[in-house]
Amino acid sequence: MKKPNWGTYAFEFLSIFVAVILAFALSNWNDNRRDRNAEVSILAEIKNGLQKDIDDVKLNMYGHKEGIRACEYWNNLVQNAETNLDSFTYHYFNLTRDYISIQNNSGYESLKSKGLDIIKNDSLRFDIISFYEYDLNNLEKLEEEYREMQFHDSYYHNMNNIMAPYLTFDTLGNIGIRLPLNLSQVEKNILLSNLWKIRVNRNFILTYYADIGSKINSLVAKIEEEIR
Repeated sequence: MKKPNWGTYAFEFLSIFVAVILAFALSNWNDNRRDRNAEVSILAEIKNGLQKDIDDVKLNMYGHKEGIRACEYWNNLVQNAETNLDSFTYHYFNLTRDYISIQNNSGYESLKSKGLDIIKNDSLRFDIISFYEYDLNNLEKLEEEYREMQFHDSYYHNMNNIMAPYLTFDTLGNIGIRLPLNLSQVEKNILLSNLWKIRVNRNFILTYYADIGSKINSLVAKIEEEIR
């Protein structure tokens, strides 16, 4: 019997071993690259949604600020202070105007469907989850569900009933007002207290919007850093 050629066997074994290891390494590299590409794609989608959200935040903040200006205008009107009647229609419209929170969360929904752990940065993943599950949910509830923030339902009818005798309309239906207002003290107090409440609530939600805006800018910066 011939002696076994152990050197040949060792070489063949080593060749197979190296080939298997390289195959596993290549497969693992492909998996990591695929996961990284998916992570970058989802982060880019979230970033685009956040940039659209900031536009909505700015628009709603502007609307609430105009609502506060309307309160100041109506405060002068109720107290028969000097008032520019040409801007009555504008402030009448803005006084009890409500807003909705438009949220572009398609990127976050994609993240949830892929699995939250696809984002490897624990801190970034936590910030994203916290923003969408807590901050945006609270904003939506404030704008669309919290009763005191529903300005039209809570204040319009009450205030309009008091003001109705002084409202005027032209042939096209455009609204105006006739001065002076001969309001009783009770009517004045009702109107002024409602104006105070509207102003306080709009200032409150403006503070929340400012915080949301800061968090969006911070989150976008972190996503850009992670993508790089």
